[in-house]
Amino acid sequence: MLLQQQHPLLRDPAGFIVSAILDIIAGIGGFAVTLLTFIVAFAVLYFIGKGLLTEMTRKALNQREFSPAVVSLGASIAGAIALFGAVAIAAVVAGFPVILGAFATIAGALALGVAFAAGDIIENFVAGIFILKDEPFEVGDYIEWSGNGGIVRKINLRVSKLDTWDNEQLTVPNGQLANAVVKNTQAHDTRRLTVDIGVDYGSDADKAREILLEEAAAIDGVLEDPAPAAPLTTLGDSAIVFNARMWINPQETGAGGVKHKFTENVMDRFDEADIGFPYPHTQVVGELDINQMETSTVADD
Repeated sequence: MLLQQQHPLLRDPAGFIVSAILDIIAGIGGFAVTLLTFIVAFAVLYFIGKGLLTEMTRKALNQREFSPAVVSLGASIAGAIALFGAVAIAAVVAGFPVILGAFATIAGALALGVAFAAGDIIENFVAGIFILKDEPFEVGDYIEWSGNGGIVRKINLRVSKLDTWDNEQLTVPNGQLANAVVKNTQAHDTRRLTVDIGVDYGSDADKAREILLEEAAAIDGVLEDPAPAAPLTTLGDSAIVFNARMWINPQETGAGGVKHKFTENVMDRFDEADIGFPYPHTQVVGELDINQMETSTVADD
């Protein structure tokens, strides 16, 4: 009776040890088979899924004529989806419910953490995608926004880089560009330049307009059609003001150089034609009383 109640290890030590070892080996073997199943399933699903998804994504985006940067981004996202999908499906196939549950929990927590911690980064990232898709400007364009301006040198997914006229680099988050009113001075093949020129009232206004039109037409890069114009726009206190207008192709001709050349040439021609530039002055009409103060010189003692 006492022997029947004894632990198996005491009744048959050798048999108990052998049985325990066999159980351990069986458990290890079962886990090894499960792990091997998971690895094989993951490898097959990932490589096949990644190849199919990325290729389908590239074709779909190329057919819609997206830029290469957007196509590359889409392919990367498709690869990430294939990775997560392969892990989840392989865990189910191998019978890893615990791993699948942990994977879902980790993925959810990671997504939530990224959403809160990287809100601005995500905003700029999404804005970069829309900039690349909508193409409000391209590399080489001069743009202005919110009091800033520069020549676009590079458009990344998170930021864009521009150079100012002083050769200073601006690194701008794409979210700012996407949410601001952006003026692209090189979006079209033609651009109108305007320069206000004031002439004093005593000068020949017709001659002044003639000079403005001649000098505008004589500058290299100014288009013949539309033709230059110089309407009289303002009768100021000290001057009559013409608004000289000329058209250029901004892809071929710089606006700043044309304006500088035009202004210098007009100044020389006005001097030759005795056309005066105005300056502010005030004319006093009527009597003006001036109280004179008596002054005395005190000699040194």
